[in-house]
Amino acid sequence: MAPNMREEEAARQKEIDDWLPITANRNAKWWYSAFHNVTAMVGAGVLSLPYAMSHLGWGPGVTVLFLSWVITFYTLWQMVEMHEMVPGKRFDRYHELGQYAFGEKLGLWIVVPQQLVVEISTDIVYMVTGGKSLKKFHDIVCPNCKSIKTTYFIMIFASVHFVLSHLPNFNSISGISLAAAVMSLTYSTIAWVASAAKGVQPDVDYSYSAKSASGITFNIFTALGDVAFAYAGHNVVLEIQATIPSTPEKPSKGPMWKGAVVAYIVVALCYFPVGLIGYRMFGNSVEDNILLSLQKPNWLVAAANMFVVIHVIGSYQIFAMPVFDMMETFLVKKLKFRPSYTLRFIVRNLYVAFTMMVGIIIPFFGGLLGFFGGLVMAPTTYYLPCIMWLIIYKPKRFSFTWIANWICIVLGVALMVVAPIGGLRTIILSAKDYKFFS
Repeated sequence: MAPNMREEEAARQKEIDDWLPITANRNAKWWYSAFHNVTAMVGAGVLSLPYAMSHLGWGPGVTVLFLSWVITFYTLWQMVEMHEMVPGKRFDRYHELGQYAFGEKLGLWIVVPQQLVVEISTDIVYMVTGGKSLKKFHDIVCPNCKSIKTTYFIMIFASVHFVLSHLPNFNSISGISLAAAVMSLTYSTIAWVASAAKGVQPDVDYSYSAKSASGITFNIFTALGDVAFAYAGHNVVLEIQATIPSTPEKPSKGPMWKGAVVAYIVVALCYFPVGLIGYRMFGNSVEDNILLSLQKPNWLVAAANMFVVIHVIGSYQIFAMPVFDMMETFLVKKLKFRPSYTLRFIVRNLYVAFTMMVGIIIPFFGGLLGFFGGLVMAPTTYYLPCIMWLIIYKPKRFSFTWIANWICIVLGVALMVVAPIGGLRTIILSAKDYKFFS
């Protein structure tokens, strides 16, 4: 290739990179990492933790919550470390790291389908969560108004994203993400404080709600998927780190890890009180969304549901941005479309419309969490980082790192196998009597 052609191609690639959402801006600070990670992690999943506890029971439930926190904190550290493990190169996207570990073609096939399913399914769940929380807010503040189907509230929630989805990159949604992170801590606090204030219910029961062995087993599988969904922020970790500036003297992993540690402290402050106190107060009668179990005080429950809506608006955008990046990269690099506002407008509107329609068709919160949590979030969060670490760094057999990684891999694979079964069963049972617009 002639020098002029190489320069033209390099200039074109730089123009594309400056336009794509992930690489357009690298001026983020460490606190961007903190609230982006909180927004990605603490979402719909935290509200389902008391419900998961009700299916697991005290001993297994506490163990699963704690182990998940430890394992995902460890795999998050691995992701941050691997972002710049090759001098002079940054793995700005999850699939780029996968390609380095598994090979150019195999890495794409291993990572991209799983990452896409994680991010798209998460946005679908947030569509449902946003719609249901809006409905709960409406029913509380206007108890005498005509009942409105959840379907219409999902449409109202989606209308916000037809606007916000046109913000160009991660840094442009920083304000939304910060507000979402604050809301997540606020409504989580409301959830466990209001539960504690309500006190232990007179007829509280901590036994399994299912009476048959098969029912108990399926419920446990669903609960494991719920927990996996709650710790599903790893799919956007490298993309968040890509927005932080980096030099050989001050690599991006420093501020990224600082923000991640703060985020995980917030995660612990949200998850453990909500999960344990919610289950302590309501036992096996707790709803799959703890806020639905709280009836009074009305103003506080209404406020908490509106906080959830604000939070999942930000969370939707955090998980949508890498999807936008993948679609726009494919269109401009593979299909040779010219980067333009029109292209971005069409692609992003179609994505929002797709997630809205699927959310309307399958508005079953508990089943969705269990199914998607086990199917794709367990691999990308619990054990895929460990596999890549073993391939790239090749630690000695039976060393601490080798053993820790294999424990995570075994537990993650087991979770991936059993959790979707319970979630799928819940979806099927919930779908029997559902009517879309009645």
